Amino acid sequence: MADLFLMGRLIFGGFFLYSGVHHFLDVATLAQFTRAKGVPMPEAAVLLTGALLIVGAVSILLGVMPRLGLACIILFLAGVTPTMHAFWSVADPQMRQMDMANFMKNIALMGSALMMLMIPTPWAYSVEARRRITA
Repeated sequence: MADLFLMGRLIFGGFFLYSGVHHFLDVATLAQFTRAKGVPMPEAAVLLTGALLIVGAVSILLGVMPRLGLACIILFLAGVTPTMHAFWSVADPQMRQMDMANFMKNIALMGSALMMLMIPTPWAYSVEARRRITA
């Protein structure tokens, strides 16, 4: 079971790491999209959310302070989901469908992160577990 948990952690954390790195590599495009959604200081918002994603992802991937990492991911999802994917306010049916799909995906990811908060620490195959073995 620990192997499956590690595999899930790598997929889950890797998804957020990729997204966080993308925030830093494509600030201009993401800021333009963020500005169009009415977010103040869009460049700063993109960089801040990118930092939340990277900190959260690395924490989950390594199993270092995983509750803090999960809190970063949950904070990101709780703020971004209703702001960037407000499908209920989109007139174009195709865009509404895309926003609704992203909204639902983010809600599911948030549910996963909330469930992971209940997993006892240290996590199997984590830096924290390794430290306890060698200490």
